[in-house]
Amino acid sequence: MSIARPFAEDLTHDPKRSRIGIRPALSFSDEDKVGTLQPHDDALLVTLRIGGYNVKRVLVDQGCFDGKTVILKSQIRSPVQAGSEVVEVDFFVVDAYSPYTTIMARPWLHAIGTSTLYLKVKYPSGDQVEELIGSQSMAR
Repeated sequence: MSIARPFAEDLTHDPKRSRIGIRPALSFSDEDKVGTLQPHDDALLVTLRIGGYNVKRVLVDQGCFDGKTVILKSQIRSPVQAGSEVVEVDFFVVDAYSPYTTIMARPWLHAIGTSTLYLKVKYPSGDQVEELIGSQSMAR
């Protein structure tokens, strides 16, 4: 099992886009639920291209996994591709049972610009979007 480490470098960096600072807005609709059984509390498992290979059973973990102490066996660095986004990620290799091939954590999520980077949860409520704002000071 491997766990994504805090270093992730965007390999598809577009200087024009970052100079302007414009990123597309993220949003979801009921159409995004098509193909899933609702309601659910299932883990988010995806397939990612890691080091040139399609890797299945990748857990996208936004928090602490199980709180157990594990011993680091080694560390490797590999490109991770999700869609057209590619970032270099350092992986910790540990000797522990896991139903997942690897676990991608917050550093990778932040590197590709997901919602956790903003420390907010946005959700529909009636005809508006409400949000929960995380406490960065409490998290640290």
